[in-house]
Amino acid sequence: MSAALTSAGLAVSAALCWGSSDFVGGYTARRANAFVLTTIAHASGTVFMIVLALVNRSPLPAVNKLAWAIAAGFSGGAALAVFYRALSSGKMGLAAPVSAVVAATIPTLFGIVTEGLPGPFKIIGFVFAALGIYLVSRPDEAGHPKEVTSAALAAIGFAGYFLFIKQAGEGSSVFWIAGLSRFASFMLTLMIVLAGRGRPASIRPASVDSVGMDARVIALGILAGFMDISGSALFIRASQIGRLDVAVVLSSLYPAVTVLLAGLLLHERFTRWKLAGMMAALAAVPLIAA
Repeated sequence: MSAALTSAGLAVSAALCWGSSDFVGGYTARRANAFVLTTIAHASGTVFMIVLALVNRSPLPAVNKLAWAIAAGFSGGAALAVFYRALSSGKMGLAAPVSAVVAATIPTLFGIVTEGLPGPFKIIGFVFAALGIYLVSRPDEAGHPKEVTSAALAAIGFAGYFLFIKQAGEGSSVFWIAGLSRFASFMLTLMIVLAGRGRPASIRPASVDSVGMDARVIALGILAGFMDISGSALFIRASQIGRLDVAVVLSSLYPAVTVLLAGLLLHERFTRWKLAGMMAALAAVPLIAA
């Protein structure tokens, strides 16, 4: 199997992991504190990857690689905080689709500039993927300009994660890079939670008040963390052995997985736009992997 096809397979597997993690996390967040839940997921993911690194006796990356991994973690963690803020009003508006598409577009363009223009089938696949991501993430209600601004800022942070983790992953242990970047995200979300508890309720970050953190919620948070960090490790490996743009676009199809699981398990209604988005995403995969 060629390196390009292996990379595409790993990126699709990352999308499956990320989409499943988002479904579990989103379902659990309906009855629990979103920021605390995210902190639990980040902590469990960090421990999971570091244990794997130690068991496999993976060599610790060079200092400059560790710095890139930590930068990726801070960028992704900050983006998540901004993204939650964009959604905190209860009206998702354009926040989700704008963030998803822009976050995939920036590193894709960077990959094209640094690695050259991909073949015509891949370019067509990128277009289908962008359309699919937008339609799947598109909510039913109208957006607000402030949401779009916050979503764009979050997208820059998510794009930064992709770019920084690519730099960290070159020739480095996947487990160490994934674990240390997630540790940085964990520290950031933990600081947000602790800072929020000391502020008046009217100005706290969204969902900082603790709600229903029982054993089942914690277990689901840990499960979401394991799946999320597994997706990150798969993406890192995909970007190590293949093109960055291919790895980013294919792994960014994860919203389709979340929507599909919500429809199958929670019987949420598939709108015509989401159905069209999933069809576009399915069409994108073989074109990009060709």
